Amino acid sequence: MARVISSQKQCIVNPLKMSQAIGAALAFMGVENFMPLLHGSQGCTSFGLVLFVRHFREAIPLQTTAMSEVATVLGGFDNVEQAIVNIASRTKPGLIGICTTGVSEIKGDDLSGFLKLIRASHTELGHIALVDVSTPDFEGAFQNGWAAAVTRMIEELVEVPLLDTGLSRRINVLPGSHISPGDIDELRDIFEAFSLDPFFLPDLSGSLDGHIPAEFTPTTLGGISLEQIRRMGSACWTVAIGEQMRGAAITLEHRTGVPYVLFDRLTGLAANDELMAFLSRESGVPVPKKFRRQRSQLVDAMLDGHFHFGGKKVAVAAEPDLLAAMAHWLHEMGCEIQAAITTTESPVLENIPTDEVLLGDLEDLELRAAGADLIVTHSHGRQAADRLGIPLFRVGIPVFDRLGAGQQVTVGYRGTRDLIFDIGNLFMANMHEPTPETWFPQHRNAHGLVALQLPQ
Repeated sequence: MARVISSQKQCIVNPLKMSQAIGAALAFMGVENFMPLLHGSQGCTSFGLVLFVRHFREAIPLQTTAMSEVATVLGGFDNVEQAIVNIASRTKPGLIGICTTGVSEIKGDDLSGFLKLIRASHTELGHIALVDVSTPDFEGAFQNGWAAAVTRMIEELVEVPLLDTGLSRRINVLPGSHISPGDIDELRDIFEAFSLDPFFLPDLSGSLDGHIPAEFTPTTLGGISLEQIRRMGSACWTVAIGEQMRGAAITLEHRTGVPYVLFDRLTGLAANDELMAFLSRESGVPVPKKFRRQRSQLVDAMLDGHFHFGGKKVAVAAEPDLLAAMAHWLHEMGCEIQAAITTTESPVLENIPTDEVLLGDLEDLELRAAGADLIVTHSHGRQAADRLGIPLFRVGIPVFDRLGAGQQVTVGYRGTRDLIFDIGNLFMANMHEPTPETWFPQHRNAHGLVALQLPQ
């Protein structure tokens, strides 16, 4: 069992953590015709907007209430009202999600109360769903904001079913913030192969998968629709992926009676065996041949790769659920987790296969990664990797110095297999072939050359 400790530094150097507000905003982007709105200063929104544009390389819908110093002191009701009315008239969204920031949280703005007053005085907003979520950026982290937004959407939008859903083939899927659009596409193929109809909340594969729309829209390009969210109460099961989604799954169960199952990760052989067994049992459909073949390919890749993974020391820095997924899988492949750095508290941290997990930043990662064979984190870890001369494998958000970040797949048998190839190739590319100098260092002459005396 790992010991979880917090950094005692007086400042953060090269931050690993991102705020709750942008985590919630990204979750809202997985809903069709949605407009995320940050209740705070323009700078709060600008940094998040740049981060998402660089990662996904797509147009990002994100608005702000543009709180000034005066509005911060006197209260932000007028800013929220004006922002919602402007968004409704100009972009015509079906839903608006309002996320608080540190500025509005410290002031103590009653966002739920604001929305009731706005609805009472603006009847033209009756057809637009408004969802508010508390996401103070001085506590928690990215995945906390994502989970809070999903939970609030369930509370506000999901309808209680009137009919028995025992024979439904519909299944709800609540992916964590570490699940990429490419991962969702992979999971959708898996669920549909068992004759199930999956509803993903949020569904970034519909909005941020890198497709070119037929026509421009100022709101999200796609994702789960409002009608589909409302009908989530008629599903037979809810599948939550990542410990961060447990609260949302429990909320959905209490609201609709739909039972849930939680998979803390879907990277690795055993984790995907559990998923396949669950889907086969609940759907009544035998595991399709293509997944049996993919499993065989994964086992073969594990055999091929274990020569290169065994005994390697790896330093990992990521949000808790992504950290857990990568660390457990690397440990299963024979690696030693030399350093584990994360952003916020989570029950999964105690089970990380290492002695200690640190709530810290990328400077802490750099200090603890010295001598490691690989660093695993997002693109902001590239400077530390360069200084240490250690290869970097990029995961999570943001990845802005590589193409295709949104399509990276790390779940399922295929995703795990490709992960073995990608990281295994990094290990192979950084192997140091033995030379005579390393074999016989004691025989180097004054010029650094090896002079061996052969026996007579």
